[in-house]
Amino acid sequence: MKKIGILFGRENTFPQAFVDRVNQLAPNGVSAEFVRLDKVIQGDPSGYSVIVDRISHDVPFYRAFLKNAAISGTAVINNPFWESADEKFFNNALAVKLGIPVPKTVILPSHELPPDTSGESFRNLAYPMDWEAMFDYVGFPAYMKPFAGGGWKNVYRLEDKDAFYEQHTSTGQLVMLLQEEIVFESYYRCYCIGGKYVRIMAYDPRNPHHERYQASFPAKAKLLKTIEGYVLKLNRYLGYDFNTVELAVRDGIPYAIDFCNPAPDADRASVGEENFEWVVNTMAKYALERSNSAREGLDNLTWGQYIHHAVARTPLNETSL
Repeated sequence: MKKIGILFGRENTFPQAFVDRVNQLAPNGVSAEFVRLDKVIQGDPSGYSVIVDRISHDVPFYRAFLKNAAISGTAVINNPFWESADEKFFNNALAVKLGIPVPKTVILPSHELPPDTSGESFRNLAYPMDWEAMFDYVGFPAYMKPFAGGGWKNVYRLEDKDAFYEQHTSTGQLVMLLQEEIVFESYYRCYCIGGKYVRIMAYDPRNPHHERYQASFPAKAKLLKTIEGYVLKLNRYLGYDFNTVELAVRDGIPYAIDFCNPAPDADRASVGEENFEWVVNTMAKYALERSNSAREGLDNLTWGQYIHHAVARTPLNETSL
């Protein structure tokens, strides 16, 4: 019997719907359930052919469990090794190399020293930094946000450099990005599953959270095709099995705003019934695909094209897509 598990936290609607749908679709010999842990012993198999991870970004114990599961052959969605290494500034740098438009962005050292460091730990950092060059590059208004955070926490819109200096002092030990504001005529949030299934959803981040998926923007087929292509390329290079990409369209050009969301919102109340049905059904089918292809004792993780190019020492391009 092959088991597909889901590891989750406070969310309610998606995990149960996912388990129910897998069990509806699964052939004999495959079933789905909530992951249950009573011990984690080094090198021991997890007992699951596939685990869908919705919570380990917040729980280090779960992240360690998933890596231990992966080394014995569990196909973890998403790859816990890559997810541990990834962050938003690298995402933007990769997009630049792939020719995908992104806002002008710089990374900032934390305002306060990290734990167990002193001024001597930063001998390689110029003081003062070339703030004016960064401001000239990004421009104002701009957004400041954590380089590795999510969920719209600690995000600030800044009108000018005085506002920047004032707000940066409140960010403590967070490493922040300063990013160009894209004043958009339309905005989309896109699910991508398995590097091949895409759901483009009109989305307005200016609305209250529960109304963001109620947006409606006119879009031409050519624009939607471009958006789909960017979403697929980003996720194939990053190696995410389940992710969302947000794109803001300015002057007809879609800019990738945020594409490091490997545990994206999939709650019925926020995404709406049609989007919820799509993500539940598509994830269930994809988990069954991964269970069918998983081979016991082997590495069954997804490794993105960026890693493949690095191993092969070849330039980033589309030839392996």
